[in-house]
Amino acid sequence: MAKKIILTLIGIVAVAGFIVGTKVFQIKTMIAAAENTPVPVEVVTSALVKEDSWENVISVTGSFAAVQGVTVSAEVPGKVTKIIFEAGAMVKAGDLLVQQDISSEEAQLRAAESSAQLAKLNLDRSKELIAKNTISRAEGDATDAQYQQAVAQADGIRTVIAKKSIRAPFAGRLGLRLINLGQNLKEGDAIISLQTLDPIFVNFSIPQQRLSVLKPGTAVRVASDAAPTETFEGKINAVNPDIDPSTRNVRAQATLANVGEKLHPGMFASVTVVLPEQDKVLAIPASSVLYAPYGDSVFVIEDKKNEKSGKVEKVLRQQFVRLGTARGDFVAVASGLKAGDTVVTSGVFKLRGGIPVTIDNTLAPDAQLAPKPKNA
Repeated sequence: MAKKIILTLIGIVAVAGFIVGTKVFQIKTMIAAAENTPVPVEVVTSALVKEDSWENVISVTGSFAAVQGVTVSAEVPGKVTKIIFEAGAMVKAGDLLVQQDISSEEAQLRAAESSAQLAKLNLDRSKELIAKNTISRAEGDATDAQYQQAVAQADGIRTVIAKKSIRAPFAGRLGLRLINLGQNLKEGDAIISLQTLDPIFVNFSIPQQRLSVLKPGTAVRVASDAAPTETFEGKINAVNPDIDPSTRNVRAQATLANVGEKLHPGMFASVTVVLPEQDKVLAIPASSVLYAPYGDSVFVIEDKKNEKSGKVEKVLRQQFVRLGTARGDFVAVASGLKAGDTVVTSGVFKLRGGIPVTIDNTLAPDAQLAPKPKNA
């Protein structure tokens, strides 16, 4: 019985040894095959790290305002007898917009002008009589005062007539009509909005720490979703002398040409203030950067000799970098790279350091400082 047990144990040990030996042989074979299998070569796109000069800009938001804008209103009470303007039309300075009833004033003016004419005749006669010493100089002065009063009365009536003939104070575009024919207007009643749209102002605010570089004449570029394919250029014409104590910002104003009147007061604006000085940067496409919580990095392509084959290959080296500002499709590198380095520009998330690569830029992304997507 004991002999059978011993033989059984020996058989089990033999089978286990055979299995273990087989597995060890298989594993060694796999390791040798892996060591002899060449690392697959990745196809990548690349770009040179180069020095560039970027505009030093300040990007803020703002809003458009009319160079001249007013709601035309009635100066004196009166009934509307004529409406000369068309809503939305362009008018010139001095164009008649609305005529109020002036029939009573016209009658008063005729009487006042007659009184002024009579006073003038009396004044002329008194001058002749004074020259002949027929009347005293005091009587002549009284006659002159009567004439001046008659002229002033006529001028006052003419002023009322002029105020009832409501005219455009400046050239611009009219808005919507707010009155009707036959309506009795009171003093201050709104008639229509009048705005000068070309040129146009854009108002914006800048943080107080940039106040030293903000000067009249500084160039600005303005974009608006009202004209998404266009950029409007202008210059700063005024900077507020005081700073808002709640935001610590200073308000500034620039003037833009508005050909075609595409921009209107109250619209939102994206303002880029272009400062005179330019920044020297090392620029790379933003697609080159592998962003990670522990640090941003890029893959630098280097020439390295293969120890087995003896050939020179292009191999990746992961390089951590410190990034600066971004501009369009590019980002500035503050440290970690030097001019002339070659970096991978696409698919960096699937790469690792040390692998061989080959460069094919036929499908390389076209990075631009001021990209304009077709679906913008």
